[in-house]
Amino acid sequence: MMKLLSRPIGIALAITLCTGTASLADPARDALLAGYEKAAGQPLSADRGEAFFRASHQGGKAATPACTTCHTTDPKSAGRTRAGKVIEPMAVSVNPKRFVDPAFVEKWFGRNCNSVLGRDCTALEKGDVITWLSSL
Repeated sequence: MMKLLSRPIGIALAITLCTGTASLADPARDALLAGYEKAAGQPLSADRGEAFFRASHQGGKAATPACTTCHTTDPKSAGRTRAGKVIEPMAVSVNPKRFVDPAFVEKWFGRNCNSVLGRDCTALEKGDVITWLSSL
C-alpha cells in the first residue's frame, strides 16, 4: 500500500515544486488580483509588471525615480527606505504574506506610486506588479 501512495505523492510534490507558485496561492491575494484585473478590463501580465517595477519613471520625487530605488533590483532581497528602515522582500516566494491584506496593499501603493510616479497607480499597474512578484 505504501508503494502505491508514495509514487503519486512524489509526482504531486515534483509538480508543486516545479510550478513554484502553486503552493503559495492565497485566496485573499487571488481576490485582490481578480479585482485589479476586473477594474483594468484586461488580463494581468507578469512581464508588464516586471518592466514597470524595473523602469525609471518621471513625475514623482527626484529621489525615488523607480520602485527599485527602495526595493532593490532583486525582489527576493530586503530593501531599505530612504530613512534606512528595512523593507521586507517583495517576492511572494520569500514573503508569502505579501499582498494578502487589501488595505495594506492600497496604503503602500498609494504612498509609493505617488512618490515614484507623482500619481496613483492604475489597477492594471498594481495587478501587473503583484502578478510578477507572485511568480518569483
